[in-house]
Formats: sequence, structure tokens, C-alpha cells
Amino acid sequence: MSAITVVGVGADGWPGLSAAAREALGAADAVLGGARQLALLPEEVTADRVPWPSPLRPSVPGLLERFAGRQLAVLASGDPMFHGIGRTLLECGVPVESLRVLPHPSSVSLACARLGWPVEETEVVTLVGRPVESLHAALYPGRRLLVLSADAATPARVAELLAGRGYGPSRVRVLEQLGGPAEAVREGVAEGWSLPPGDPLNLLAVDCVLDPAVAPDAPRQQLVPGLRDELFESDGQLTKRHIRAATLAALGPAPGELLWDVGGGSGSIGIEWLRSHRSCRAVSVERDPVRAERIVRNAATLGVPRLRVVRGAAPAALAELTDELGRPDAVFVGGGLTVPGVLEACWAALGPGGRLVANTVTLESEALLTQWYRRHGGELVKLAVAHAVPVGGFTGWRQAMPVTQWSVVKGTGENEDEDEDEKGGPGESGAAEVVEAVGTVGVVGAVGTVGGAK
Repeated sequence: MSAITVVGVGADGWPGLSAAAREALGAADAVLGGARQLALLPEEVTADRVPWPSPLRPSVPGLLERFAGRQLAVLASGDPMFHGIGRTLLECGVPVESLRVLPHPSSVSLACARLGWPVEETEVVTLVGRPVESLHAALYPGRRLLVLSADAATPARVAELLAGRGYGPSRVRVLEQLGGPAEAVREGVAEGWSLPPGDPLNLLAVDCVLDPAVAPDAPRQQLVPGLRDELFESDGQLTKRHIRAATLAALGPAPGELLWDVGGGSGSIGIEWLRSHRSCRAVSVERDPVRAERIVRNAATLGVPRLRVVRGAAPAALAELTDELGRPDAVFVGGGLTVPGVLEACWAALGPGGRLVANTVTLESEALLTQWYRRHGGELVKLAVAHAVPVGGFTGWRQAMPVTQWSVVKGTGENEDEDEDEKGGPGESGAAEVVEAVGTVGVVGAVGTVGGAK
């Protein structure tokens, strides 16, 4: 493949480019870019100017093939490797050695320079091609956020979301045409936002201020797993917070990893998996269409609208996920354990090092998990949660249904069809010994009720 030069350009256009960037554009046979970026080139750049079609990503391979063998340049806004076309080209199969990237200062660097905000302490949320609900996960009192806008309407949408989440007093500055001759800053307060739409090339600086009228003990988001149950819309099919925290600990999310949440219920496990890191991926499989829609709403409300929801019953609904997304790094089974083939399909999808966690409150499913524990090892625990409740004029404990949890890491060359007696392992001497190996964890809370699995 011929080399492709990717040139970052700012709002200052041609005058702001380095000598190397100008030379590359002047030598190009064709320049690809957005209409706004192409318009910044002077007449001395004689290359064919080709605007990106929409949608962009599906068209990239065809365009690269069309201009194969020609000197090709691509224009990008600011730094091409920061939410830019550089990453898109790599993901579309362009070898890294075929890319020559000439970055311009990103809008984030320019904004931090204007605001006096340290770049490394400033969280960036992009709303370019993403739902505005993505902002929910970044809202905490006292935080400073830079929000990359999709268009001129984004500031009003962000202000509306802030006010709806109790961050109405937040200061919002709209930084337009950063680095260009028309650079401008407008500002307002999220609640009662009245600024009219301005330049579509903008980003927002948000100083997050929680409304003092919000009750101090109101349910709030947090970074670690175990969000308050009240934050989820639910019909009762919800992995309650203490069990959920233990389940996420067993699943062990890490950056970039993919989770299958089988039997999604209210979507809490997949949602908290995604909240652990912005690069995590998750698929929630739910057969009930009403619950599937509820999962979508919960994911948006809690800042992870990227959660993919598959409507269908396992194991049939799992058949094409591996081909499309690759092997999951972890699988959680929160429902349908006794459905023939569910555990087998989940186990087969995992590669070496993959984790499987299954929760249940029924004896039938517990017996099944005991069999799998005997075959593959892992850890089998019983999680018991009790809450303090009024008993007449006193206080007593109300015990929730205990949850049996099996968690295991798949080893190299493991075969789910291997005979249990030949396998040996922790259950070799019989079921009685397996039951004795089960641990009991007591968790004490102050209010609320706790159910079992989803």
C-alpha cells in the first residue's frame, strides 16, 4: 500500500500548518477530508479534493482502493490520533507503517491552554457520533470536563442533561473556532440555559457543581461496583448491590475486555462492567423484549449507552456473537442456567484465561453448578445478605435468599465434555465433600431488600 500522509489542521487553516504539512499537501495527487477542512486549502494545492461520504467508515476501503498508487493525503481536525481519522484508518486495515501522521495541537490542548486547566487532570468526553447520555458517567461534584461537541446544538443538549441530573448550577463555557481568527468564548449556567446555537466547531468546558437542593443521602453514582439499587429501573429482576459488587469482583473487568451478560434482567452487571473503564465492551442477552428495552434505558441513564443489547434466548442468541465480536473475556450467567446448552455454549465461547461466573438462588441450578464445579474446579461460594429491619420496638435481621456463585478461569485445553470421574478434582469423593467446600459470606446492610440473581 502506498504511504498516506494524514495532516492535522486547526481552525487557523493553512497559516497554522508546519512546513512539512504544507509540503505534503502540495505534493499530493488527491486530498481526502471533510468539506470544512478542504475549504481551508489554498488554490496552490492542486490535488483533487475529495470530501468524505457519509457514513464515513464503510467508505474508507473503497476510497483507498480507488486512489491506490497515487500520492494521497488526508485532512483531520487537530490531532488525527485523538478521536480522529488516524484511528479510523488503522481500524479499517491500513498498516501503521503506511501512515505518516503530522498532528496539529488538538482542541483539548488548546482549550486547556486557554482555561489554565492541566491536561492530565481534565477528563474528556466526546459526543461526536455518540449519544449525549455518554456524559452521565463523568458527572461528579467538582470535576472539570471538556466535552467535544457534535454540532452547534450540543451545548443546549448538554445543559439540559446537566440540569436534569442535578448539576444545574454548573458553569458551561462554549469555546468556538479555537486557534482561529474567529475564536470566541461564550458562557452560561446549565440551568436555564439561554445561549443561542453558535459556531458548529466548538467544545464545552464544564465545571461540575451539584445543586445544593439535592439531598445529601440521595442515591449517587460511584466508581467502584455496587451502585445503589434505586439507580436502576427494574421489575425485580436485578442483581442487588452487595451481590453485584461480589459478582463484578469475580468477573474482574480490565481495560478493553468483552463481557457476555447472559440473562440480562435489568442490565446491572453489563452496565457496571462498562463503567469500570471506557474501553470495556459488553453484550447483554435478554429474551424478554420489555426487559431488553429497560436495559437500554438503564444503560443510557448510567452513562454507558454503548452497551449492546441482544434480544433473544440463550443459547441460540449466542451463536453468532463470537464470529462477530471475538471470544468474550468473561461471561456472566444470571438466568436460564437450567436451559439445556446454556452453560455449555458459554464455556465453549471462552478461550484460555476466560472467566465464567454464574449466580443462582434455586436448588436445581445449584446442583448443576456443583456438577460443573466438580468437573472444572474454580470457586463455589454461598453469599448471604441480611438487613436490619424494625421488629416491633426493636431491630432484627431479615435474611435474603442466599445466592450460590460459581466462578472459574478456563485453563488451556479444557474440554467441557470430559468425563467427571476421569477428571477428578475437588468433587472426586462425592457431592457431600463439595457441599462442605462451599464458603458462606455474610454481608450486613442497613436498609432495603436483597434478592438473588437476576
